[in-house]
Amino acid sequence: MNLLSSASIFSFFTLISRILGYLRDILIAVFLGASIFADAFFVAFRLPNTFRRLFAEGTFNAAFIPSYTSANIKNKKTGKIFADSVLSILLFILVFLVTIAEIFAPYLVYLIAPGFAADNIKFNLAIEFTRITFPFLLFVSLSSFFSGILNSNNKFAAAAAAPIILNIVLIFSIIISYFYNLEIAKQLSFAVTISGIIQLIFLIYVAFEFYKPNIKFSLTLNNKVKFFFKKLLPSIFSSGVTQINILVGTIIASFQTGAVSYLYYADRVYQINLAIAGIAVGTVSLPALSKAFQKKNLAKVSNIQNKSIELSLLLSIPASLGLIFASEEIVNGLFGYGSFTQNDVIMTSDALNFFGYGVIAFALVKILANFFFARDNTKIPFYISSFVVFLNVFISLLYFKKIGFLIIPIATSFSTWVGVFIFLFILYKRKFLFLKKKLFNNIIKIVFSSIIMSSVLIYTLEIFSHKLSYAYSYKSIYLLIIIGFVGIIYLLSCYLLGLLKIKNYRTI
Repeated sequence: MNLLSSASIFSFFTLISRILGYLRDILIAVFLGASIFADAFFVAFRLPNTFRRLFAEGTFNAAFIPSYTSANIKNKKTGKIFADSVLSILLFILVFLVTIAEIFAPYLVYLIAPGFAADNIKFNLAIEFTRITFPFLLFVSLSSFFSGILNSNNKFAAAAAAPIILNIVLIFSIIISYFYNLEIAKQLSFAVTISGIIQLIFLIYVAFEFYKPNIKFSLTLNNKVKFFFKKLLPSIFSSGVTQINILVGTIIASFQTGAVSYLYYADRVYQINLAIAGIAVGTVSLPALSKAFQKKNLAKVSNIQNKSIELSLLLSIPASLGLIFASEEIVNGLFGYGSFTQNDVIMTSDALNFFGYGVIAFALVKILANFFFARDNTKIPFYISSFVVFLNVFISLLYFKKIGFLIIPIATSFSTWVGVFIFLFILYKRKFLFLKKKLFNNIIKIVFSSIIMSSVLIYTLEIFSHKLSYAYSYKSIYLLIIIGFVGIIYLLSCYLLGLLKIKNYRTI
C-alpha cells in the first residue's frame, strides 16, 4: 500500500464533501445568518454531527480495525463472527440511546446549550430540531461500522465519499425550502436524518462484497467482542478529543448571543484541513500499522510512523499559516453575504485565527493516537485526552467572562498542543516511537516551503485587499484564485525539494 496515494483517494472525496459542505454553509449563512434559528439548528445538529465525526472519521476504526484485522488474520470465518457480534450489539445500543434522547430531548438541549434556557423561543426550537435530527446518530454510526469493514480491506473511496450524501441532501433542502417558502431550519433538520438513511444504504451495498451482515442477539459474548467494546469508549473519547473540545465549546458559547454560530462557521473552515491532514492520513495508515504490529514487523511500523507524521505536517503546516494570515479574507469570501453581517465576519474570523494556531496539533493528535491504537491500547490515549479536555474546560471557564467566546478556540488550540507533547513524551519513554533522521530533514524542508508560501500569500492579500473586502460581490472568486496560486507555489517548492515523490510513501 502507498500511504500518499491512499490518502489522496480519501482526501479527494473528503475534499468534495467539504466543498459541498461549504456551499451548504454559505446558503445557511445567507438565509439564516447568526439568527436564533441558525443557533437552534446548529445546536440540534451539533450533537449527532459530533457523533458522526467521532464514529465516522477514524475513531470507531481505531478500535474496530485492529480487532477485526486480528480476527481476519486467523481466518475469514472468525472475522465474520466477530463483525456480526459487533454489529448486533451496536444496533441494540444505538436504538436504546436514540430512544432515550428522544424522550429526554429538553434535558439534552439544556446540557449542550444551557445558555438557551434564558430564551424560551430559541430553547424550544432547539428541542424540536434535536428530536428531528437525533435519529441521524443511529444511521451514521452503523455507516461507520460498514466503513470500518471497507477500510480494513484497504477500500477507502466509498467511506470517504459517503458524507457527500449529507451535504447534497442539505443543499437541496435549503433550495426547496426557499422556493416553496418553507421553514428552512426545520427542513434542514429533517434532511439530516434522511441523509443518514441514504448513506447507510449506500455503504451496506458497497461493503456487501466483503461482508454480508447477519444480525444475532445473544447475551453470551466471546472474549474478542468483550475486549472490543471495553476499548471502544476510550477510543471514541481519545481519538475524538478535538470534536469533544468543540462540543464543550458549544456548551460554553451558548451563553453569548451568536457565539454558537460564529464557532460553527469557523469550525467548518479549519475542519477541511483536519479531514485531510489528520483524518485521511490516520484512517489509511491504521490498517497497515495494525497489520504490521500483528506480524511484528518493526521496520514497517517505523516506516509507517515516519511517513504518517511527515505527510500530516506536509498538509497541516501551510494550512495553519494560511488560516492565521488570511482568516478574515477567508471568512469574508466564504460567508460574507446576505444575513451574514460584517460584524459576523469579524467575530468568525477572530475565532478561525485562533483555531489556526491549533491545526497542526489537531492533525498530529490523531496520528500519534494511532501508534497506541494499532497496539490495541486505548487506555493511554484516553487518559491523555481526558486531561486535554479538562484543561480546555478549565481555561475556557476561567477566562470566558473576561475574554468572551474567543477563549474557546484559544483554549482548544492550547490544550491540544499540550496533548501532542504528552503523546510524544510517553511514546518516547515507552520506546513506541521509531523516528528517523530523514523525518527531521524533511520537516525543515516543509517549514521552508511553508514560509515561501506564506510570504507570497501576505503580499498577494495586500495587493488584492480591495477585491476581498466585505462590500465586493466577487470576493470569493479572488479568494479561490489566491488560494490556488499560493497552493501551487507551495506544492512546487515541495516537489523541487523532493517531498512529493510517490515512492517515498510506500508502507513496505
